[in-house]
Amino acid sequence: MFHLSLGTCNGCEIEVLTLMTPRFDAERWGVRFVKSPRHADVVLLTGCGTERALKRSKRVLDQIPEDKVVVAVGACACSGGIFKQGHKPPLKADIYVAGCPPKPEAMLEGIMEAVRKCCSKD
Repeated sequence: MFHLSLGTCNGCEIEVLTLMTPRFDAERWGVRFVKSPRHADVVLLTGCGTERALKRSKRVLDQIPEDKVVVAVGACACSGGIFKQGHKPPLKADIYVAGCPPKPEAMLEGIMEAVRKCCSKD
């Protein structure tokens, strides 16, 4: 999984980091963060998407191999949150996890749904 921040208040980032703590231990489900987008199957999007971040994030998303699954996490990534830029999400995602910030349990469920999508494509 590759984490892509589009410009946030850091609420979602704190909860994303919580996923890797012993309490939630996302690694037992096979969730591992990678440093390069070229090694990712799942992309975790957070943030409202500033103009500058959207241009760069589209370039990063193009580097990820096909059959990728994009998970939008948090109100900002799902609908723009309080920084609405219209009523559309900043980038198109396959799975949306709402909340401001979303609970780690909800994020883990969204990630597991993404893993199921990745596995069902094979």
